[in-house]
Amino acid sequence: MTNNRSLMKRRTLLQCAGIGLTLPWMETFAATKEPREKMVRFVSIYHPDGVGLPRKDDPAWTDWSWFPVGGERDFRLTKVLDVLEPLRNEITIYSGLSHPAVRKVIGHANADQYLTGADTGSDGPYKNTISLDQIIAAHVGRHTRHSSLVLSTNAGTGAPRATHTSSFDQQGRPIPSINRPKEIFDLLFVTQGRETRDKLARSKSALDLLIGNVNTLNRKLSSHDRETLQQYLDSVRDTEIKLLKAEQWIDTALPEVDADHLNLEVTVRDSRAYIQTIYELIFLAFLSDSTRVATYMMGRENTGGPQDLLARAVGLNNAHSLTHDVKKLNGWRNLGTYNRFQTEEFGRFLQKLKDTREPNGNGTLLDNTFAMHGSASSSYHLSRNYPIISAGGKNLGFQNGRYLKFGKGNEDNQAYAGIAEDTVWESDPNSHELPLAHLFVTILERMGIETNEFAGYKGGLDRV
Repeated sequence: MTNNRSLMKRRTLLQCAGIGLTLPWMETFAATKEPREKMVRFVSIYHPDGVGLPRKDDPAWTDWSWFPVGGERDFRLTKVLDVLEPLRNEITIYSGLSHPAVRKVIGHANADQYLTGADTGSDGPYKNTISLDQIIAAHVGRHTRHSSLVLSTNAGTGAPRATHTSSFDQQGRPIPSINRPKEIFDLLFVTQGRETRDKLARSKSALDLLIGNVNTLNRKLSSHDRETLQQYLDSVRDTEIKLLKAEQWIDTALPEVDADHLNLEVTVRDSRAYIQTIYELIFLAFLSDSTRVATYMMGRENTGGPQDLLARAVGLNNAHSLTHDVKKLNGWRNLGTYNRFQTEEFGRFLQKLKDTREPNGNGTLLDNTFAMHGSASSSYHLSRNYPIISAGGKNLGFQNGRYLKFGKGNEDNQAYAGIAEDTVWESDPNSHELPLAHLFVTILERMGIETNEFAGYKGGLDRV
């Protein structure tokens, strides 16, 4: 019992030291023929609850269906996405993509696998795998103070199938997200001199003390507890890697940025200002080269939480209920208006990346950034036909200004359109979709990461 209490005290000490977990650099993912100075960035924005998909015979279809109308180049954006018209040549919209392993998982439980493609299931035993952003972070993160920036509206990790983070490490463990603008800003741009050194020293001492006593403790544990301890030690090793990296960067001056325009005390109750501040912090992190990889989860699936307040930005209440009320008066318009707000703020972020020249002169920040905005649900929490927008990446070989439809049998995105009940999520649609993993393979390859497989699926997408 004494040893168990001792372990808990050391665990608490590690947590109090404020050391988060991130994926260590791995040479497996770093093999590349590209020059080291080539700049590549990745950002993924996740929004919960899917999008509006009225039926074609519903008058709302013309204005409030999320997906565009038309072909690859001659598509027409509805009122949901037309805020991106000025950026038309910088974006690509996808339909017909999803993760096969979870197509029969209800949308309330599907966000965990958005960037992993893992078979997380809808109940029972749970296991995830490494997320796309963390593979990229393993490749480019050694060049920056922070391998990746993991953000959300909710903060922390949440729970299995109700995640608060899009990012998962090499063992499939969720990486805790942060949500307070001041905390994010301080992490990126504020140093405390001697206090920072003291905190680092205390953390290293705590690790040494813990590791030094593990063998003694291990001999006294049951087989189940040994497995639990081993999982914890895996986390400790990740922490040790991060401490070593922090030590390497501690004498490097932090970048100076202009933050006079930021309200770092803003909360999600001032929803539009909050979202804009989160995007601005990601922008500053990229501009200062503090990190080249970021994820932001606008809200968890599984209902409830601070993200419901985001709908206040457009004069609506309870963002999640908008997906349930589409058959009520103005229901499709209300959901479409909220989706439009999400798109508008993403577009504002993209425009800033486009308007900012790279410090090294190689195009704009957007030219060297693959930016992704999407959800693991389409109509009414269905884990199919993910609504995804990508932008940028011109210098990485991405050709934009397109609406790309994949799969067969759902070219007009009318599979399950118009539904407002939980009765069909386990059924088999009369259409065929492609694995989203193929897009992820393409992203990794164009970022210089030598791989031809993701989540068990080989090869990239054509026409991307």
